[in-house]
Amino acid sequence: MQIIIVGCGKVGCTLVEHLSKENHDITVIDEKEDRVRAITDELDAKGIVGNGVSYQTLAEADVHHADLLIAVTGSDEQNLLCCVIARKAGSCKAIASVRNPIYGKEVEFLREKLGLAMIINPDLICASAIARVFQFPSAVKVDSFSKGRVELLHFRVAKDNILNNYKLFHIRNTLKCDVLVCMVKRREEIIIPRGDLVFLEGDMIAIIAAPSKANDFFRKIGLNTGRIHTAMIVGGGKTTYYLARRLLSVGIETKIIERNAARCEELSELLPKAIVIHGDGTDQRLLLQEGLEQVEGFAALTGMDEENILLSLFAKQVSHAKAVTKVNRINYQGVFAELNLDSITYPRLLAADTIIKYARSMNVSLDSNVENLYKLDGSKAEALEIYIREESEATGTPLAALRIKKNVLVCCISRGNQVILPGGQDVLQPGDSVVIVLTDLRLSDIKDILED
Repeated sequence: MQIIIVGCGKVGCTLVEHLSKENHDITVIDEKEDRVRAITDELDAKGIVGNGVSYQTLAEADVHHADLLIAVTGSDEQNLLCCVIARKAGSCKAIASVRNPIYGKEVEFLREKLGLAMIINPDLICASAIARVFQFPSAVKVDSFSKGRVELLHFRVAKDNILNNYKLFHIRNTLKCDVLVCMVKRREEIIIPRGDLVFLEGDMIAIIAAPSKANDFFRKIGLNTGRIHTAMIVGGGKTTYYLARRLLSVGIETKIIERNAARCEELSELLPKAIVIHGDGTDQRLLLQEGLEQVEGFAALTGMDEENILLSLFAKQVSHAKAVTKVNRINYQGVFAELNLDSITYPRLLAADTIIKYARSMNVSLDSNVENLYKLDGSKAEALEIYIREESEATGTPLAALRIKKNVLVCCISRGNQVILPGGQDVLQPGDSVVIVLTDLRLSDIKDILED
């Protein structure tokens, strides 16, 4: 496809990085020449220095023949206007990033009236991901499929955990748990596991299951399954607002520490049920004074990665809180993994996943739709949810009889209200939503799981 990306900030750069690997023709637009040059020098993309709201700039990017325009500048209004001009100038689909809470209740109205394919809010997406972890604190990350009926949960094997030196097939045979282990990360290696795999201390395991079945599994291996009841958030940005609103709505007592007095007043008005503290969140005495040692959930959401990492490490040292760390620099993921932080969230990756999912589903030649997409361990693996629209070589035949590609695992089948963790005799059918985990390749259609 021919794709135009307006805005070469964090999200824009991540989009170019991932979409360029999928053989799209990409043109980037930004007013800052150094940003454009940085992308075009390193990645397979054309660059234009200019304002994406300008019709002449969009025409130079060949908007008349583009299939998709994605506006991810720092201005909501500029993103919306850019998309409207692109829609009027050509027939491309358009996606706008809109972050300001004042548009929160107007997103669907704006999307429909302006003719946009999608409006995304990276801060809201990030907050939702953190809230899911707080709802299931034994997990490092929680991804949702089939409208919440199926969850992909990531957790680490500790030295004293029952799974340490435990064979995978015992999970069903001995523990009698209805979950499927779909991925294991061992140091830098990503493993699509077989039944004889032995779990080791430090392994990051991803399981897929219905929420109730996941609860049963975590109880049996001795991990906490109850959601948190108290939370402390350091940093008062937009992500904090969306997260606190979500936590307060389900009765979680929430305290926010923010150093900007004016922002504290805003948050107090927007979130009257929250406790908002004006102070320096990096002050250890203040954190202890405000009850860090007793809280069950802690989120470091300042604008600086270094601060967030140090805050989370301190929280782990003095409390038993589930700590979530917001990090923007994804190129240091390997270093962060060595720090043994509880849970790290990468806002730009979460936003990019949402857009990439839509880009894959756009191709009209496909017989199936990509309904959900999550990058696992950065971009080394993916979890896809594909809706099967019609019969193909992959349907109607037992999975054991299909020649499925290496490093591809069919993890779950949603059929109506039924959730199936498939065995060799299960078959795929039109109307199914299928969750697939894979490494080292890209899928857009259910037929792509088969060897040529």
